[in-house]
Amino acid sequence: MDQRHSTNAVNHKNGHYVPIGGPEDPELEKFDKPLPFCGCGIGWFSLLLGFVFPVMWYYAAFLYFWKYYDKDPRERSGLGASAVAAFVCTVAVLVAVTVIVTKSLLP
Repeated sequence: MDQRHSTNAVNHKNGHYVPIGGPEDPELEKFDKPLPFCGCGIGWFSLLLGFVFPVMWYYAAFLYFWKYYDKDPRERSGLGASAVAAFVCTVAVLVAVTVIVTKSLLP
């Protein structure tokens, strides 16, 4: 076990490695800020709000298909969940409209 990385005696004794420092990766700095909407991001916020206003699911699906998550990869799961909810809502509306139209055409 290489102990040269640890400068702390407690971590050295426990066998844990501690980074001594160095240049920060500037790509990781953009993830230091919390996500908007109480930390859950646009996708999850749209998913929750979509149960009251289903248009929000379609808005998040639009963002998902236009790869909004490239700006912040943490948004991908919420936007994907909203896109699935938009698809399920669309299928449910199409089935309901088909049943209503079929019943009205039958004598």
